[in-house]
Amino acid sequence: MISDVRLTQAPRPYGTAYEQMLEKVRYEGAYPTRERADEAVHLVLAGLGRQLTGDERVDLAACLPLEAARLLTAQIPDTRPLTGSAFIKDLAARSGASLATTRWDAGSVFAAVTAHAGSELITRIVRQLPTGYALLFGRAELAPAA
Repeated sequence: MISDVRLTQAPRPYGTAYEQMLEKVRYEGAYPTRERADEAVHLVLAGLGRQLTGDERVDLAACLPLEAARLLTAQIPDTRPLTGSAFIKDLAARSGASLATTRWDAGSVFAAVTAHAGSELITRIVRQLPTGYALLFGRAELAPAA
């Protein structure tokens, strides 16, 4: 017997590591739902993927849960990297959110990224990126000695 009924598959659940990352982002950002935390992760990691290149990009992707690594590496890096401030403005324009909300999202996601990547890799990433990212990663922006 042939049937016209098509079987639909439920959305594939996220892996445990990504679920834990979402919970960390949800906690850090005080988001009301996991879905809101997931939106922030998608926005910020895609944006970081447009900025980060080289070994730091590869090393960060290797540290992140598979779903997060895919968000990061699916992006083609921009030819002109953005400063931290311009990064936030770009994300805000893409999401339609305020600058303050976007800064909050970036800080919440970067806290979870730091937990996965570790201090040494984050230091390398901040050194590679233009000025303004250290504060987004919860670090002091140190000016070079004169």
